[in-house]
Amino acid sequence: MRRIYGIGETVLDIIFKDNEPRAAKPGGSSLNTCVTLGRLGLDVEFISEYGNDPVGDIVDSFLKNNNVKTNFITRFSDGKSALALAFLDEHNNASYTFYKDFPAERLKNIPEKTCENDIVSFCSIYAITKAVRPNLLKFVKTAKENGSIILYDPNFRAAHLHELEDLRPYIIENLKIADLVRASDEDLQNIFKVSDPVSAYDCIKDFCNVLVYTANKKGVTVLAPSGTFSFPVKKIKPVSTIGAGDNFNSGIIYGMVRDNIRKQILKNLSGEEWGRITETAVDFATEVCLTWDNYISLNFAQNYMKSKFRD
Repeated sequence: MRRIYGIGETVLDIIFKDNEPRAAKPGGSSLNTCVTLGRLGLDVEFISEYGNDPVGDIVDSFLKNNNVKTNFITRFSDGKSALALAFLDEHNNASYTFYKDFPAERLKNIPEKTCENDIVSFCSIYAITKAVRPNLLKFVKTAKENGSIILYDPNFRAAHLHELEDLRPYIIENLKIADLVRASDEDLQNIFKVSDPVSAYDCIKDFCNVLVYTANKKGVTVLAPSGTFSFPVKKIKPVSTIGAGDNFNSGIIYGMVRDNIRKQILKNLSGEEWGRITETAVDFATEVCLTWDNYISLNFAQNYMKSKFRD
């Protein structure tokens, strides 16, 4: 089986609605993606860092109980596991306050190599954080040299706009490494000041020529050398949108494994092939939006494997 690697931040999400705590869940963009894929029975390795403390113990047990391998987790004692307070607005979209206490040396434990057509996912502010970037970049570049598929999700929010000029070179470097970029309309509006998929593709196609552009209820557009393809999303009333994009990414990855999509054919997929993949991604994101969880449920995963993998 192809191996999936997710590299990113680990936090404990404490979710508030109407100023009341509603749930506490292990989180972080790549963690959310990895847990969903682990529940679907894929071979998943999570690369991250958290403390030798009670929060770290909760996260560690949770990952192992959900079929996510932790061979490349760095656990530290000179700091504390990160917390994220997520405050949901009237539309159940989240704003965050973070509490972090990391050691000086970060992300010390990374794989030496990956295999051809393994899939590596990296994303969010973690992928452009100076303290972890040397080791993160070393791993991702090595994976690309080994022929793995690299998926990058910038997940760049307005809270970091004041840092954009300093961070833009890192974002561009990540785009150049990627074989596939999955970005929201908000991400690309913040980074490039564009508000439609065609303009967004014009901004990134010289760096990466496959873009999956998500625009909330406006749907999904895939832009690649093989064409431009648009797909709808489901109309729902979300409970929480935390993890929606992360699980969209897990749906792309799951779809690529299920359909045996290899690196050399990725840019030439047909509209029908992208439709099948994006349908899965929308299914996963929709499911997460209807619960307090950051990942699809075990029951949903089991039913999905039964109904979809044999199609």
